[in-house]
Amino acid sequence: QVQLVESGGGLVQPGGSLRLSCTASIRTFSDYAMAWFRQVPGKEREFVGGISRTAYDTYYADSVKGRFTISRDNAKNTVYLQMNSLQPEDTAVYYCAAGAVIVTVPNYSYWGQGTQVTVSS
Repeated sequence: QVQLVESGGGLVQPGGSLRLSCTASIRTFSDYAMAWFRQVPGKEREFVGGISRTAYDTYYADSVKGRFTISRDNAKNTVYLQMNSLQPEDTAVYYCAAGAVIVTVPNYSYWGQGTQVTVSS
């Protein structure tokens, strides 16, 4: 059974940074594209960024481009989301997802349970 476990969320002041991690219990992690989404209550789950199987390609939502960086370590079955210059509008539950290809809609095979990120002074 595939499990994705996120960590690294928390409370941070505006302008601060956080790094989220997502570790997967997948035998062949490198067979999967990985993505991060976020969701606030009452809104749809929103694409944040995605990374291809070999990390050759990365994609970002316009709202985070230049501030967030997604990376992966296939030897550790882990994908990361480095978030810099955080703003209150980045407050959300962040989810990692695994799928065949990167898509910007929440159509992925596997999902983590989410980790809360709160940006507030």
